[in-house]
Amino acid sequence: MSAVLEVLSCGPSMTVQDMGRPGFLAQGMTRGGAADVLALFEGAALLGQSPDLAALEMVGMGGSFRATADVRIALTGAPMTATLDGVPLAWNASHLLPAGATLNIGGIRTGTYGYLHVGGGFDTAVMMGARGAHLSAGLGAALAAGDTLPVGNDVGDTVGMVLPIDDRFGGGTIRITPSMQTDQFDSATQERFTSTAFRRDARANRMGVRMDHDGAPFEAAGQLTIVSDVIVSGDIQITGDGAPFVLMCECQTTGGYPRIGTVLPCDMARVAQAPTGAPISFQFIPFDEARQIEQRATTARDALKSAITPLLRDPATIKDLLSYQLISGVTSATSDPFEQET
Repeated sequence: MSAVLEVLSCGPSMTVQDMGRPGFLAQGMTRGGAADVLALFEGAALLGQSPDLAALEMVGMGGSFRATADVRIALTGAPMTATLDGVPLAWNASHLLPAGATLNIGGIRTGTYGYLHVGGGFDTAVMMGARGAHLSAGLGAALAAGDTLPVGNDVGDTVGMVLPIDDRFGGGTIRITPSMQTDQFDSATQERFTSTAFRRDARANRMGVRMDHDGAPFEAAGQLTIVSDVIVSGDIQITGDGAPFVLMCECQTTGGYPRIGTVLPCDMARVAQAPTGAPISFQFIPFDEARQIEQRATTARDALKSAITPLLRDPATIKDLLSYQLISGVTSATSDPFEQET
């Protein structure tokens, strides 16, 4: 019998998410999908399955869950407190959720978006080629207490694995390339933009993240006459009040605000995960260098499975056991440890 995950309680804006649905930009819908795509790859590596499978995206806090059958789970993304029947669980790790046990996921420790994966993925309805909710397009809905989520067929059996926790949860430097209207910002404005210490504003969601800063607003030449054209996630619009706004996975498809740059796809998770008030700065990268950075990020993402280690190591499986210092100090085979020196 297939397992079902019961939602006993949950925080706001918790949704089922996957890689999203490309190919609908002309129809007015952006790709959507997980705000932190890397977290999907981490969960897939921990459970030995495809990153295309759907997971739960939790914003700021998690909830309480119970499964009707044994289910393998993985916890990735922004670290949150987590317990299984009161016993603490490691984050960025895989575990067994026994039937009838209660999984509690509490508040965020750092970052914004946490993810709960299950072996086999969530087998919810497919809408326009994907299972993920796209709330701004009216596809799917936020979860609520009492909801039940069917779990797909799990072909794996490994649990108790862990990945190192990434450092993308505290803001930092965001790499960008020139965008459609970059040349309409004079060189002094572009230089001020890259030298400004921004802060992630509280006004942020899956559509966009506003950047707060001290000093004069940013503006482009002729910005009031810009004709609306196609925009994509990662574009940085300078809105009417002169503040940068990084467009996220559920952004609109057209817009008329000037765009000073576009965030590299591999840095979008850092933008999404930055908590309110986190420091943010922007750095222009040439297109050729940006392409190389993306290629390295893809290689590292595909190699995540090689970085997995057991939460508890079995000496029988440690190939270099003799290289470990299993005891400290020096012992003697002839001396009597109970003999007192005189």
